[in-house]
Amino acid sequence: MSARLEPCVSIDFDSSALDEVVTKTKDWALMHGVCMRSRQNFSPDSINFAPFVLVPSTFPKKEFEKAIELQTLVNEMIYRIANNYEFLKTTLAITNTVDPFTAQLFKIYTTVQEEGVSQEECCGGLFRCDYMLDRDAVRQVEINTIASSFAGICTRVTRLHRFVMQELGHGDKLQQLPENNALEALCGGMLKAWEIYNQPQAVILFIVEDISYNICDQRFHEFEIRKQNPNVRVVRRSLTQLGRGGAVLDAERKLIIDGQEVAVVYFRCGYAPDQYPSADGCEWDARLMIERSKAIKCPSISYHLAGTKKVQQVLAEPGFLERIFDDAEKVAKLRDVFTGLYSLDLNEEGDRAAEMAIENPEKYVLKPQREGGGNNVYGKEVAEVLKQLKDNPERASYILMDIIQPPLLRNWMIRPSTQPMLVDTLSELGIFGVIIGNSKEILHNSMGGHMLRTKIHTANEGGVAAGLGALDSPFLVDL
Repeated sequence: MSARLEPCVSIDFDSSALDEVVTKTKDWALMHGVCMRSRQNFSPDSINFAPFVLVPSTFPKKEFEKAIELQTLVNEMIYRIANNYEFLKTTLAITNTVDPFTAQLFKIYTTVQEEGVSQEECCGGLFRCDYMLDRDAVRQVEINTIASSFAGICTRVTRLHRFVMQELGHGDKLQQLPENNALEALCGGMLKAWEIYNQPQAVILFIVEDISYNICDQRFHEFEIRKQNPNVRVVRRSLTQLGRGGAVLDAERKLIIDGQEVAVVYFRCGYAPDQYPSADGCEWDARLMIERSKAIKCPSISYHLAGTKKVQQVLAEPGFLERIFDDAEKVAKLRDVFTGLYSLDLNEEGDRAAEMAIENPEKYVLKPQREGGGNNVYGKEVAEVLKQLKDNPERASYILMDIIQPPLLRNWMIRPSTQPMLVDTLSELGIFGVIIGNSKEILHNSMGGHMLRTKIHTANEGGVAAGLGALDSPFLVDL
């Protein structure tokens, strides 16, 4: 039985009061860009408000501050992994034999390594480290190193919840909603990379989907860049467009689009196999061309690989963090937020982990090497999938993780075209981070704000863009 937190304020409303505050808050969301395009009724000319919970969710202040303070160390960990070719090669060796997508990414990584990457060339990381509460302490769910979304919208969700609290007569509690500078921080990181590239006429390239449902979040990044530096232009292209002649490399390895040199490449796409759809592989050609270029990639292919589930699982093994850091205090801080992670390679260790999960499937999550939400396996299906994969090399493309059981919290879930629902929810905290460096040194390392996603407690996954969760804000309390 999961523990339970109390709502930050009373959520017992009569129907008239509920209708008034929900209607007003929906309008606030629409007028301030807390919005997405509809997947069911897509139109480039219309948007819906993004799903949200009505009041901010109670969250222990001590654990929030722990995650905030840890982020620069998480950034450094990913930086060190991304700059360790032998570690990535060894860690992903088996995964590359059974997971074609990871293998293709690693092929690009190996190609540019063999061609010789200058030690002075910079890479950027715009990360989000996700946590859930487990027995009142945060536990790391995963680290997203590519296309970490919602920095744009989540800053407005904080403002939305400030508005709601005032409407409900709780303006005296606003100090318990922490400031959120996620959009400013991530865009500032891209502009810092643009400055390091040192070409005043160069542009920032956003790699986007053919159809962008999460358009407001993406555009807020674009507009914030222009706000912070009016001289920097952003261009948007898909991998397909680039792979079909939309970009070239010149003799100096400058990435050129429509005659414009690209200083920074920001990936909002490219993390899933279906984002490389063409039979002729033009999207993969584009990814290789970008990686070969002098442009500062956010992320580079090495940062992308450093965020794979297999790397996360190996880092949790005894002794591996010590290979990354020679500072025992840093190791202890990182290990403090790890949960149980297990290899499923076809060996004795993997067999023991598989048998453990088959016997008690409700205690584990089965994770493939994928980003974007909706990919994990839960509950009885864990046992079913592992039985099907017995003696199958494909089993090694998954890792096993202890299920995290966060406390339940009652809240109103507000979604487009449906009535408000009073439900038990679970929340996941994301902390953004920014890092820029070359293989010799870190040039910039900072925490970059936060986001909170909340889902109905019976839902296995909580991705808002994937249609499974709702946007939220932490309401900090001393527990």
